[in-house]
Amino acid sequence: MSYDAVIVGSGPNGLAAGITLAQAGKRAILFEAKGEIGGGMRSAELTLPGFVHDVCSAIHPLAMASPFFAQLRLENFGLDWIEPELPVVHPMPDGTAIALHRDLQATASGLGDDGPRYLRLIEPFVNRADTLLPQLLNQPLRIKPLPVVNRFAIQSFASAESLARKVFHDEAGRGMFAGMAAHSVRPLSERLTAAVGLLFCITAHASGWPLPRGGSRNIATAMRGMFESLGGEVVTDHPVSTLSSLPPADAIFFDLAPSAASRIAGDQLPNRYRKKLERFRYGPGVFKIDWALDGPIPWTNSAAARAGTIHLGGTFEEIAAAESAVWAGEIPERPFVLLAQQSLFDETRAPEGKQTGWAYCHVPRGCEEDMTERIEAQVERFAPGFRDLILDRHVFSPSALAAYNPNYVGGDITGGVMDLRQMFARPAFRWSPYTTPNRKLYLCSASTPPGAGVHGMCGQHAAEAALRRVLRD
Repeated sequence: MSYDAVIVGSGPNGLAAGITLAQAGKRAILFEAKGEIGGGMRSAELTLPGFVHDVCSAIHPLAMASPFFAQLRLENFGLDWIEPELPVVHPMPDGTAIALHRDLQATASGLGDDGPRYLRLIEPFVNRADTLLPQLLNQPLRIKPLPVVNRFAIQSFASAESLARKVFHDEAGRGMFAGMAAHSVRPLSERLTAAVGLLFCITAHASGWPLPRGGSRNIATAMRGMFESLGGEVVTDHPVSTLSSLPPADAIFFDLAPSAASRIAGDQLPNRYRKKLERFRYGPGVFKIDWALDGPIPWTNSAAARAGTIHLGGTFEEIAAAESAVWAGEIPERPFVLLAQQSLFDETRAPEGKQTGWAYCHVPRGCEEDMTERIEAQVERFAPGFRDLILDRHVFSPSALAAYNPNYVGGDITGGVMDLRQMFARPAFRWSPYTTPNRKLYLCSASTPPGAGVHGMCGQHAAEAALRRVLRD
């Protein structure tokens, strides 16, 4: 049996490619190596029975910002988004905290003297987010030079360090921005880290940082439901090692790391291009912990109990030092910790009266140091008594994450370094980075623009490239 398209890998981008192709009337089949679809969108009882933990992605600001997700109507396939009262809270060592509200004015009020400067920086972007965010999720060479995009480019080309110094005069505001910018997984002194900080501030106000009821697996389940409703086919427990193991198709899509795509394609790609894929640079890894807890985390600052996401690192200087250490191959004593507390807002995640906790920190790529004590010390620092609530824990080292999902090369969950070079050469420099020298083969993982996150745009862009190139009616 032949198909218009075959997709290898069922992460958000593989599913997005399949849906886009099926919407265009193409016959598509998707192969997943594991028994469950989803890639980074999986959930499981990792600790104790009844405690549902997100294996990788947990909070989804880019899903709400994504033009692809906006047109899907996944609620028709059972997906229910929950929006915490506060998207993000950044506690400080003195017991205070900066809370990012959906309401921009409320956030500015909590920033004190920095509030007016924050408004001047962020408000123009929030007001035009419906124009700006789709462009930021476009492929770089096709971003339109609109006024709001140009303004964002001017502000974001700087380092997080320099922009924070310009905008925030108080320690708390600088610390908050460091936490937002640290999602870049790069030293905060490097250019373009300001872009990441700005992006996540904008999404907090413009579209929110929601979580899916029942776990991130339900995003994958809903996407599969839509794909199959359009005639798509899904095959699980089907690892793919060579192109010859796939059915005939006019186009083949890889929701895989570039090195894996190169290995499967073999001599169907020119040697020079394959070397580019194999030289693609990956960043630091992560060490992740999931906790089954006997109750809610006892935050010193009560605002933290109203937020879906907590950034734990303290001051700008502390967070910058931790992230720089990771890039230097060193293990930070006080790592920057990203923590989510989904069960506070979703009663399906834990037994009655109990809670879950989800957290990770950055570590040098391939590091096997057990970061449990360091991560839990950071939580305890801002929530004394936290350790007394731990009923059980599950940890993922970088190598364990890579074994669980081979796209996380060395434990890198971002699909590769996002610096100036790899923003344009992601994974190789081409006008359409989803295409390859072989007109039948396409790349659609987070190692293509716009990069990491559950937004589906890599898959949509790749599918649209093939529809223009080889799947035209």
